[in-house]
Amino acid sequence: MTTYGRLLLTGAAGGLGRVLRPAMREWATHLRVSDIAKLGRAGPGEELVRCDLANEKAMRKLLEGVDAVVHMGGISSDQPWKPILQGNIIGVYNLYESARIHGTRRIVFASSNHAIGFYPRKQVIDANDPVRPDSLYGVSKTFGESISRFYYDRYGIETACLRIGSAFPEPKDRRMLVTWLSYADLTSLVHACLTVPKLGHTIVFGASANRDKWWDNKLAKHLRWKPRDDTERFRKAREADPRKDPKSPAERFQGGAYVMSGPYDE
Repeated sequence: MTTYGRLLLTGAAGGLGRVLRPAMREWATHLRVSDIAKLGRAGPGEELVRCDLANEKAMRKLLEGVDAVVHMGGISSDQPWKPILQGNIIGVYNLYESARIHGTRRIVFASSNHAIGFYPRKQVIDANDPVRPDSLYGVSKTFGESISRFYYDRYGIETACLRIGSAFPEPKDRRMLVTWLSYADLTSLVHACLTVPKLGHTIVFGASANRDKWWDNKLAKHLRWKPRDDTERFRKAREADPRKDPKSPAERFQGGAYVMSGPYDE
């Protein structure tokens, strides 16, 4: 079903952007796809735009005529401060300010579980619990959540902040038995955020219907999103992996190895 006149997908050449791109073609008359990397050939109804998120002028042009954005662009792992600053701080500011100027009313923002990675694994949290970033990358995602809140309160731009767990074809380790988000569930979550009549400013944890849970989505019930996949078919293989030191911070906290990443040489 076509929902929008023109949708924008940033980070379209990235791992999750490539997953969402085919589905998003069905959600709008025109799909504008953007990345700093090569985007391949344009599909039916697609507009391809190479764009650096940190380039203010380019971002102003990118948002022209856009009804809603799925923002998967930026740095997607913990790295030194300078690239994170450009892609995830300046880039997100440019996105929201350009949306304000052009009247874009809704954004789906790829936040991360690393915005709350320093919570212990024994604790279940919800969206009202304070952020506890586990890395510079996690810090950048808390910035995105904060600026999206500001642009909603001041200018009425609705945002869903997706605290994505581990979106891969299958879980890679024991931790991902809890945090895994299937591609199908990711796609249905993004669609729910784009089509719910009133989104407001919503924080939603992106994990499939896995047996064990660290995150409670009770504050995102209005999305009516129900993940369908789970990790049970992968459990036997992952639990056969060699065990790691349970006293290690990477095993005690929800963020895993990110709680021990860095510092980096610039």
